[in-house]
Amino acid sequence: MKGFILLILGIIVAVLVVGGVAAIHVMHEAGIEDISADSVNTLMDKMFNSHSSESSDSSSGSDSSNSGNVVDIVKEEVKQNYQNGEGSYKEVTYEDGGFRQYDTKTGELVGSSYESDQGKLPSME
Repeated sequence: MKGFILLILGIIVAVLVVGGVAAIHVMHEAGIEDISADSVNTLMDKMFNSHSSESSDSSSGSDSSNSGNVVDIVKEEVKQNYQNGEGSYKEVTYEDGGFRQYDTKTGELVGSSYESDQGKLPSME
């Protein structure tokens, strides 16, 4: 019985360690170097904004190459916005070659290669 309890505790510790390593890796990929309440909130916002925009885009069938099927994300990358002089944006590249760009602070769509997204982009005027 004692061995079984130790086995369960060992499994719990292993899951916590693997989860911690995965969380640190995700935060590093998102460009968050220091771990604070603000950075955790920023990461959560990015995850939820990315998820909601992907689900609404796939449900609307905006990706004509897949006829409404979900398109897999190939790469997500945070880039500097040199055109605006400051700030950054997250660029999501899909397996069909298309991309979408989101403002990292607001999560709003600011650029896209998809024709169906052009009406959703902010006005340049």
